[in-house]
Amino acid sequence: KVKPQLEEKEGKTFDVFTAVEYKSQVVAGTNFFIKVHVGNDEFVHLRVFRSLPHENRPLSLHSYQKSKTKHDELMYF
Repeated sequence: KVKPQLEEKEGKTFDVFTAVEYKSQVVAGTNFFIKVHVGNDEFVHLRVFRSLPHENRPLSLHSYQKSKTKHDELMYF
């Protein structure tokens, strides 16, 4: 659901977009930190926010980190 948001911010499309790891953090909603394989040896770390159910908002891409590798540790950011 956040792939189009990242593609818009980056100005390109991703043929490969596979989540390989994630962590979550409960706030006033939930932050998800997701390591995504985007092709070749490239990975992107995403911070995605899911609001509380009663707010009825879609998932939003809060921020991201590019130029990551398969072995980069997924950390809160």
